[in-house]
Amino acid sequence: MYSRRFDEVKGMRREIWKTLCEDFFQKFVKSDATVLEIASGYCEFINNIKAKRKIAVDINPSSKEYAAKDVEFIFSSSTRLKDIPDGSVDVVFTSNFFEHLMKEDIVKTIREVHRVLARDGSFLILGPNIRYSYDIFWCFFDHITPLDHESMSEALEINGFRVVNVAPRFLPYSTKTNLPKSPFLLKLYLRLPWAWNIFGKQMFVHAKKLPQVLP
Repeated sequence: MYSRRFDEVKGMRREIWKTLCEDFFQKFVKSDATVLEIASGYCEFINNIKAKRKIAVDINPSSKEYAAKDVEFIFSSSTRLKDIPDGSVDVVFTSNFFEHLMKEDIVKTIREVHRVLARDGSFLILGPNIRYSYDIFWCFFDHITPLDHESMSEALEINGFRVVNVAPRFLPYSTKTNLPKSPFLLKLYLRLPWAWNIFGKQMFVHAKKLPQVLP
């Protein structure tokens, strides 16, 4: 399903993610950080972000084929990251993933992220905001749970996180829609938050781990 959906635009997606990492996401990641991407897919984020240690997790073993040489790949479910020790990761990132899970697995994933994150570690989440994408959200067969920025924030806050930054409308819905395709136009878009409020259908949520033990 994933290859059917994205194979024809893989080259374009690599360029888009290179720009997204350089011009937006890198500011959340220090050069000496350990970064984990959950549901890494084609590894566009983890390959392009700069960090001391980079880890990709996916339940699709073919994802490993796309990981760069400096990326460690772990074949695992997001709900049980058994190969990643407690408090060993500085930043966790996931994109367009939670809408594919049942609510109980969303909670299990959030709690696993909380476990592996270091004190004050960051959780970066990108995904469709049902409030602004309701007309096209169900066009994907594997979408299960609709979320908006408030429900996503609530799920984080009741499971050991403090939400520090939310962009309800950040990126357009898909690389197949009206996301600026050239690096120059995307760089310009990222510098114009007022444009996000016109074209944005995906939310961005940045949360920090609270120093608490979850039951």
